[in-house]
Amino acid sequence: MEKEKLSNQRFAGERALFQRKNLLVENSVFEDGESPVKECNDITISNSQFKWKYPIWYSDKIELNSCLMDKMCRAAIWYCKDIVIKDTIINAPKTVRRSNNLDFANVSFFEGPETLWFCENVKLKDVFVKGDYFAMNSKNIEVDNLELVGQYSFDGVENVTIRNSSLKTKDAFWNSKNVTVYDSFIGGEYLGWNAENLTLINCRIESLQGLCYVKNLVM
Repeated sequence: MEKEKLSNQRFAGERALFQRKNLLVENSVFEDGESPVKECNDITISNSQFKWKYPIWYSDKIELNSCLMDKMCRAAIWYCKDIVIKDTIINAPKTVRRSNNLDFANVSFFEGPETLWFCENVKLKDVFVKGDYFAMNSKNIEVDNLELVGQYSFDGVENVTIRNSSLKTKDAFWNSKNVTVYDSFIGGEYLGWNAENLTLINCRIESLQGLCYVKNLVM
């Protein structure tokens, strides 16, 4: 079924596209009004801007291409599944929580504290994150070329593979299980405390009191 196309629109008010399905939104602006994309399914949004809180909640099969989320777009993507985001800039905190099957490519979280919490089945490629408490309690994560600047990252994660990345982060991988990092830089003062099955392969590590109380450490 061909998607209905909405171009050059300005959406305002609460839940502007509530329960809409099978849409292609282009060159548009989501103004003030909470949760414009709520309980939606199969929507692609390209070259568009989000300006207000909670834009995408309880929605499935959402794709963002070349979009911008402003500073007021806090808690942007919660309780969702099958989300693809490409070539997008996000300038708000608490962006992704309790969501499943996420694929981010060339995405920058310039103001990204408390992002990616309690999520599962996540792919990150060519991603930049600035913010504390990234990816807390998330599972099944594949990372390639992540640049992370922020404290207390990957706390409580499980089943994580990271490649070709730079992690400048205090207390990374605390309480984690089954984490493997390849060909990366990790700078963390108390790296990996209370971790289980932590493997670091061909990595450069800078740490003051790192790798204490680790069960099954491989370097």
